[in-house]
Amino acid sequence: MSATHVRAQVAPFAAVPVLGVAAAVAAVLTALSGRYGFHRDELYFLVAGDHPAWGYVDQPPLTPLAARLSTAVFGDRPAGLRVVATLACAVTVVTVAAVARELGGGRAAQVLAAACTAVSGFVLAVGHLVSTATFDMLAWVVVCWLLLRLLRTDDRRLWLALGAALGFGMQNKYLIALLALSLLVALLATGPRQVLRGWWPLAGAAVALAVALPGLWWQAAHGWPQLTVAGGISADDGAENRVLFVPQQIVFLSPVFVPVWIAGGLRLWRDPALRWARAFVPAYLLLAVVVVVSGGKPYYCLPLLLVLLAAGCVTSVSRPRAMWPAVALTAVISALISLPVLPPGVVGAVNGVNKEQGEQIGWPQLADAVAEAWSDVPAADRPRAVVFAQNYGEAGALAHYGPARGLPAPYSAHMSFADWGPPPDSATGPVLLVRQEDSDDVERRFTGCRRVGRVDNGRDVDNEEQHAAIVLCTGPNEPWSQLWPALRHYYQAGTTRENEGAGPGEPGYGGSTR
Repeated sequence: MSATHVRAQVAPFAAVPVLGVAAAVAAVLTALSGRYGFHRDELYFLVAGDHPAWGYVDQPPLTPLAARLSTAVFGDRPAGLRVVATLACAVTVVTVAAVARELGGGRAAQVLAAACTAVSGFVLAVGHLVSTATFDMLAWVVVCWLLLRLLRTDDRRLWLALGAALGFGMQNKYLIALLALSLLVALLATGPRQVLRGWWPLAGAAVALAVALPGLWWQAAHGWPQLTVAGGISADDGAENRVLFVPQQIVFLSPVFVPVWIAGGLRLWRDPALRWARAFVPAYLLLAVVVVVSGGKPYYCLPLLLVLLAAGCVTSVSRPRAMWPAVALTAVISALISLPVLPPGVVGAVNGVNKEQGEQIGWPQLADAVAEAWSDVPAADRPRAVVFAQNYGEAGALAHYGPARGLPAPYSAHMSFADWGPPPDSATGPVLLVRQEDSDDVERRFTGCRRVGRVDNGRDVDNEEQHAAIVLCTGPNEPWSQLWPALRHYYQAGTTRENEGAGPGEPGYGGSTR
C-alpha cells in the first residue's frame, strides 16, 4: 500500500452536526444583524457598490459588489446587507471542520473544530459585519483546505481549484498573496516538494492570474494605490501592531483555545503520519514574521491559526469535559465583545476591546445634525453650496441617510470618494463641513469658517464621530478642481495630504475591519 493511498483514508464528513453548528451561528448572526446600525465601512461599501469598478484605491471590487448584491436582494438595511457576511461566516465554519477531517479528525473532532470556529471572537466579529476581512477569512481557509486535500491525496487536478480560490481571494484583498508565498516557501523548505513539480502548479497559477487579472490591471493603471494602503498601515499603526501582535494572537480566537492551536501546531510538526502537512507550521511562523516586520494587522495570521486549531481539535476531542465548557464560556464572552447583544447605551463597556461595536452607532444622528445646519443655509445660496465630509464614514452616512432629510449628495476627498469627483467649480457658495472633533486643519482650505453644530449620537458612545464638528464656511479658498489634490487623503481619516504621512489603510480588530 503506497504512502499516498494511506493518506487518502479519512473519516466520513460529519455533515449533519457540522451543518447544524453552521446553521446555529447563522441564526444568531441573522437575529442580531439589525441591531445598532450600519458600520462606517459598510456605509462606504454601499456607495462604492453604486460606483462599480474593477478596483478602488483601498480594495479590489468584491466586497462592494457583494454589498450591492445583498442589499438589492435582501433590502437596503443592515439586516439585508449582512446576509452575505452571515453566509460567509457559516461557510468558514464548515470549511474549518473539513480541514479537521483532512488532518485525521473523526466526527467528534470535526464538530469540535466547527464549534470552536463558530464561537471565536474575531470570526463572529467579521461574520456580523460586511468587511473585506469577512471574505478574506473565507478565501484563506478554503485555500488551506484545498492545499491540504491536494497534499493528502496527491491529486494534482486540485491545483486548478486552488488557483481559482486564490484568484477569488485576490478580487477581495491582495493580502492573500502573502498566504500563497508563505505556503510556497514552507513547502520548499519542508516538503512534500513533489506536488510542486510538473505543469499542474503552473496551470493553477495561470487560473489564479486569470481570475485576479482585471483587478490587477486596474491597480497597475492607477499607479498601484494599494501599495499606499500598505504603507499607510505600517507608518501610522505599525508600532502599535507590533506591540499587540502576540496579545492579539491570544485573543483573536479565545485565550482558552491557545493550548488547542499550540497542540495542533506541535501535532502537525511531530506526527510522522502528518509529515505531509507540516508545512503549515513554518508557514504560520513565516507569515507572522512578515506581518510583524511590515507592521501589518495581527489578524492577518488568523486563518492559519484556524488550521492549527483544527489540528489541535483532533487530539483535544478526547477531553470533552474540558473542551465543551471552554467552548460555552468562549461563546458568552465572544458574543458580548463581538456582537450587538448589549443595549446601545452600555456599548462603552466593550468598545475598548472591539471599537467596531461603537462604529455602528450614531450615523442617523450625524445626518440629523448636518440637516439641521443645512436648514440654516439661505435657500438662495444652496444651488452653489456643498456638503463636504472629512472621511468616508461621514460621507457614506450622509449619502445613505441624507436624501430623506433634504440634504444634497455629499462630497469627500477621503479614499475612493475622491475619485468620484470634486464639486463643480461653480459651487463657490457656502461649504457645510463635517469633521472629527480634533481635526480642524482642513478648515484652512476654506474661508470664513465657524462652528454651527456638533454631533451627539444620543448614547454617549465614544466612537470616532461622537462630538464631530459641523462647520459652516463661506466657500473654498480656490476652485474645487485646484483644491481637490490637496484635500485628497487616504489612510488617516482626519488629515490632508500634507500631514497625513503615508496614505490609505485598512483598519483591524480593535480598529476597523477593512
